[in-house]
Amino acid sequence: MREYVGQQLGPDGVLIIDDTGFIKKGTTSAGVSRQYTGTSEKIDNCQIGVFAAYTTGHGRAVVDRELYLPKSWAKDRERCREAKIPDERTFATKGSGPGAWSAAALPRVCPPPG
Repeated sequence: MREYVGQQLGPDGVLIIDDTGFIKKGTTSAGVSRQYTGTSEKIDNCQIGVFAAYTTGHGRAVVDRELYLPKSWAKDRERCREAKIPDERTFATKGSGPGAWSAAALPRVCPPPG
């Protein structure tokens, strides 16, 4: 993907990290819980997806994504297994997750300079 993004969009771009909520009615979808989402601008039953997009003056591409796993889910391994969430997935705060995640994603998805 890095090569394709580099060819299409070029170097000197930025990696943008943003989350979005997906409103849900039930309780069995992976990561669903009552939490704040800008989608409805209130606390709602939802999933939160964190997305990374690489953008330059030539365009943009979504290059990675991650499902936010609330603490209540991370502590309930049986519930995670039922939703097919791997045992190695752990809780990370929304504030700490994207910073570490973007640092790890940057070399994988952004083209090298020049």
